[in-house]
Amino acid sequence: MADNLQRRQPEDKRFISLSESWEVAYWTRALGVTESQLRAAVRAVGNGTAKVRAHLGK
Repeated sequence: MADNLQRRQPEDKRFISLSESWEVAYWTRALGVTESQLRAAVRAVGNGTAKVRAHLGK
C-alpha cells in the first residue's frame, strides 16, 4: 500500500518517527518542543512516545 501523503497524524502514536518531516512537525507541535529538543529526547530514551513525554516532562 502506498503512503497516504494527506495524513495529518501518525498511524501509531505509541512511537515517534523522525524519518518524515511531516511527522517531526506533528510531534514538535503535539509536545510543544523544538525539533532539536525532540531529536535529543529520542536519542536519549528511544522512540517510545511515553518515554519521550516523560523525558521532556510532559
